[in-house]
Amino acid sequence: MRRHELTDEEWAVIAPLLPTNSRGVERVDDRRVINGILWRFRTGSSWRDVPERYGPRTTLYNRFSRWRQAGVWDHLLGAVSRHYAGEIVMIDSSCVRVHQHGANAKKGGLPILAWDVRVAA
Repeated sequence: MRRHELTDEEWAVIAPLLPTNSRGVERVDDRRVINGILWRFRTGSSWRDVPERYGPRTTLYNRFSRWRQAGVWDHLLGAVSRHYAGEIVMIDSSCVRVHQHGANAKKGGLPILAWDVRVAA
């Protein structure tokens, strides 16, 4: 198992909740596909950059999209949240600073309102 991939405990929570209705085609390993989807979102990369060890990028994207439309991800995240009930804490401390030239309006553009874009150093 690689870093940041699903552990056996996490997989035990998720596996019984996955859809099992395949249409005659042999199903690609769900754990590998989910690890690939999670890799993509953890790194912020495009689908094209997902390593080949997770399978074809079209499979990853199609599975993600179909499960999103079917509500499978909401169901999975709800089950994981119930299972870990407060044991996981995530913090996001994003900081965005506007460049000094980005604070001015273009000529002929909309006027700048009473916004003062300064960040305390």
